[in-house]
Amino acid sequence: MTDLEFMDVAEKLLRAVERSCDLINESSDADIDNQRSGGMITLSFPNRSQIVINLQKPLHEVWMAAKSGGYHYRFDGAAWQDTKGGGEFFACLSRDASLQAGVELQFSE
Repeated sequence: MTDLEFMDVAEKLLRAVERSCDLINESSDADIDNQRSGGMITLSFPNRSQIVINLQKPLHEVWMAAKSGGYHYRFDGAAWQDTKGGGEFFACLSRDASLQAGVELQFSE
């Protein structure tokens, strides 16, 4: 994958996270604050915990830091998969965001 291809699919991932936050906030009382700065999104929850998602362009990876730990994802041509076999990005983000928010949340592409 070239740097340009990586940036294209990674940008789609970041936009999907932002859209999911907007949809969650419109349809629930979850109140997730999302702030974007370049290739990084910080999700802040009412209990003051955060999830940080950022692009690692030289490695062609997306990193996520949550209360449960740090995760690295690579695009396999169809989805962003954890480099250590921990699952697909949006499923993991949904799981960790739900734990941190204390309510069931669904993030998707």
